[in-house]
Amino acid sequence: MSKVDDMKIVEEPRKPLAMNPKKFALWLFMATVVMLFASWTSAYIVRQAEGNWQFFELPGIFTFSTGIILISSITMQIGYFAAKSNSTGRLQLMLIITAVLGVIFLGAQVLGWGDLVSKSVYFVGNPSGSFVYVITGFHGLHIVSALIFLLIVMRSASRDRIHSGNLAQIEMCTTYWHFLGFLWVYLYIFLTINR
Repeated sequence: MSKVDDMKIVEEPRKPLAMNPKKFALWLFMATVVMLFASWTSAYIVRQAEGNWQFFELPGIFTFSTGIILISSITMQIGYFAAKSNSTGRLQLMLIITAVLGVIFLGAQVLGWGDLVSKSVYFVGNPSGSFVYVITGFHGLHIVSALIFLLIVMRSASRDRIHSGNLAQIEMCTTYWHFLGFLWVYLYIFLTINR
């Protein structure tokens, strides 16, 4: 027998797939949010088909707020790139701009609700109005949570804890912010098409 026959082929151990537990929790949370809004938009379509549905135009300011959330996604991404390149000043500026845009978005949503009330579309009454208030309101609550997360990241950035060697927190915040931006675009298109 040759030495080659006696040798056993040993496979290299595979590296286990690893993910930061906080990132995993964030992705799990976002998946739950997707299911929640998917169930509401499905229920919206089913209820609309049953009749007794009040048709109305969405407030024009919702178009403005859509633009604002898209711009805030850009500023958030610029902030992330600034963190990757250790540009602390630019990172802090972009986080502040993103936070201000988030507050403007929320203000626009509140003005939109005022516009709905002026059109006699109320939370209690016809289900078409109720759905719009619930969907936009819960999205607004998630924006509030993202703003709180953004404040935490801003605090870390001001203490030089976010840099190219420590990006987990800014990555998570950026992911969540983009997620909520894309979620709003989906909701806006959905509500515009299914008035």
